[in-house]
Amino acid sequence: MEAGIVGLPNVGKSTLFNALTAAGIPSENYPFCTIEPNVGAVSVPDPRLARIHKHIETDRILPAVLKLVDIAGIVKGASEGEGLGNKFLSHIRDVDAILHTVRCFEDEDVTHVDGSIDPIRDIEIIDMELMLADMATVDTAISKAQRLVKSGDKETKARLASLEKCKAHLDQEKPLRGLDLDEEEQRLLKSYGLLTAKPVLYIANVDEDAILEDNDHVQVVKARAKDEGGEVVKVCAKLESELAELDAEDRNELLESVGLDEPALDLLARAAYELLGLQSYFTAGEIEIRAWTIPVGATGPQAAGVIHSDFERGFIRVEVFSLEDLEAHKTEKAIREAGKLRVEGKNYIVQDGDICHFLFNV
Repeated sequence: MEAGIVGLPNVGKSTLFNALTAAGIPSENYPFCTIEPNVGAVSVPDPRLARIHKHIETDRILPAVLKLVDIAGIVKGASEGEGLGNKFLSHIRDVDAILHTVRCFEDEDVTHVDGSIDPIRDIEIIDMELMLADMATVDTAISKAQRLVKSGDKETKARLASLEKCKAHLDQEKPLRGLDLDEEEQRLLKSYGLLTAKPVLYIANVDEDAILEDNDHVQVVKARAKDEGGEVVKVCAKLESELAELDAEDRNELLESVGLDEPALDLLARAAYELLGLQSYFTAGEIEIRAWTIPVGATGPQAAGVIHSDFERGFIRVEVFSLEDLEAHKTEKAIREAGKLRVEGKNYIVQDGDICHFLFNV
């Protein structure tokens, strides 16, 4: 599962990406500075790992990881190929969710591609380009489905109906993420990689003056997100890039000086993780304590499969206990003796924060 960071040129996308991944790649103050998408992985901060480690000694601790793609700045006309737009839009098609970075700061030294700071205009430019790309995809798919539906195939008929539903919504200049699609319709449409159907998290990139108190630009972005039923994470990409280069002691000192408890990027990583419908379960032993990433609703065998396919294929059962049980009883042995260790089968839905031990046979 991966998220793509999108936005107009010079809104702070690459600075944000570099801070998140500690890639250290300098950003440049001109459009189209990234020709191929940068791909990186970011750890998802989870204080539960440290809490587990207090009771289970281990050689290493491994957090969950989120894959990020830094996609080059999109401009008006991208859907028609402007600024290598078609190439960039194809990169968005491959991601599972969109992190839409919006410039919410004033700086005369950083040019804006449209000459002024207007977050809603910027959001609407990106939305329109993605909708225009989706319109072209849907129109082509409808034409093909109309030819094939004459054969009487029921699935093709259902797919055509779903595509026509999307077209009607797009014709109203509304992103598909606001369209109510059931599970079957989503399945039928999945192969098209429709851009505006992807979930979106807005990232309001601010200057240091707006770290604690929202400026006017942030307020309008939050109002826009609220209307869409979405979320906003406020980030000062410039500050976060400085924090990424410091050791823990200096980082904490700088955070304290600006009034923050943790880097805003920690909030962003967790928010993106949730946006993708992901959660973590843990394994814990002498070699490692590790957070494993699974979709919400994954069964025991599916969760086991992220460790190794043999675990899923030969799944017998999973032994489960909670972090609260570990903190109450201190050891797995004591948890067993207290009758708090649960044994679950193939239909068990793994819960966020479960500490699991899988038994399998292949």
